[in-house]
Amino acid sequence: MDLMGRPGAGVFCVLNPKRWRMSGKQDKHEEEKQADIEIDAAVPDDDPEGLIETTVLSEDAAVQADDAEEQRGVSPEEALERAEEAAEENWNKYLRAVAELDNVRKRATRDVENARRYGAEGLAAELLTVADSLQMGLEAADNEDATAESLLEGKQATLKLLQAAMEKARITAVSPEGEPFDPELHEAMSMQESDTAEPNTVITVVQRGYQLNGRLLRPARVIVAREPAKKG
Repeated sequence: MDLMGRPGAGVFCVLNPKRWRMSGKQDKHEEEKQADIEIDAAVPDDDPEGLIETTVLSEDAAVQADDAEEQRGVSPEEALERAEEAAEENWNKYLRAVAELDNVRKRATRDVENARRYGAEGLAAELLTVADSLQMGLEAADNEDATAESLLEGKQATLKLLQAAMEKARITAVSPEGEPFDPELHEAMSMQESDTAEPNTVITVVQRGYQLNGRLLRPARVIVAREPAKKG
């Protein structure tokens, strides 16, 4: 007899209480799910109150569903043709992108080359007026009526033109007379004892220095003061 007191073949099994309880819960869940389906089926299509629960697919899922719907009933030949068209379109896009990148590289190279060749165009145009002034000064010097004062005035006018051109090019002079010696901007030609100047101070500028936008073009050549030697 089996465990239930019924005659049998003498084969029996021991039931697991946990699995028995789980099976009961699953059956109950299936019954509730079936009841929900029956209730949903009973709700009319026209539902102004919005009582029917709808499932909103994500955008990716919707696209995949559309693609699957489109591919239904498509022969392998048509699917292959579509794939080849898509591959050709992607290849053309790649070629256009490569060509555009190459054009950008060529434009950048051309711009750098033009900047190197013609970067001083503005300064060169300003220097033309300086050259004209010097030429007129030389011609005036050959004139018998030229005086020292007129030649001096011509040189001063030419110097002003040159200084204006340098200012437009952002070239500034370094003339540190009376300032402390700065090895970053000054080049000491010699040191000279001085009773009036502070030691390590520039007392004479032999040659002016120049900077371009803060970058040193040429250091100023100077003579630096030092403390007088003590008399014994």
